[in-house]
Amino acid sequence: MIDLYTAPTPNGWKVSMTLEEMELEYTVHVIDLSAGEQQSASFLSMNPNGRIPVIIDRSVNKLTIFDSNAILFYLAEKTGLLLPTSGHKRQEVMQWLMFQASGIGPMQGQAVVFERYFPEDVPAARLRYQNETRRLYEVLNIRLENREWLAGDFSIADIANWSWIRSHRWARVSTEKLNHLERWMGQLRARPSCER
Repeated sequence: MIDLYTAPTPNGWKVSMTLEEMELEYTVHVIDLSAGEQQSASFLSMNPNGRIPVIIDRSVNKLTIFDSNAILFYLAEKTGLLLPTSGHKRQEVMQWLMFQASGIGPMQGQAVVFERYFPEDVPAARLRYQNETRRLYEVLNIRLENREWLAGDFSIADIANWSWIRSHRWARVSTEKLNHLERWMGQLRARPSCER
């Protein structure tokens, strides 16, 4: 049994989608970010960085793991699903997982901050992060031109990237004319695990 401490954000969604795809039994504990629950002493004891999500795997001596991509990697290793066990295919998945962690997440996250939450309007910052996010979408679009999924078979890399891109409108970043990316987004949206 896995306890999932999360909230409805891209990083939270990616772990939920992965658990659903793997058909693992889990219990959701919703963390109220607006109330600051992620900064409570009990939450910080699980993740000193004060960010969701966190899992506790009760089947492995209450193993606690934070950081969404670390959790995806752990779940893939635990189940043998959504990540090849060795070789070139494994490295392909890992590089596109890291692409999300170092590119899509930070850039789109900043696009949202400057578009929705920053206390003053900083047009140069808004434009910079929206343009960089769009550029990263274009990289994915090229990658998907002759591929169904980012790394051959459906993997945690697809889940991680889609969990962010699915909210592109909230960041006010267009996917217009990115036909391969939009086709891939539709494939993910149609998966029952992702819908749940």
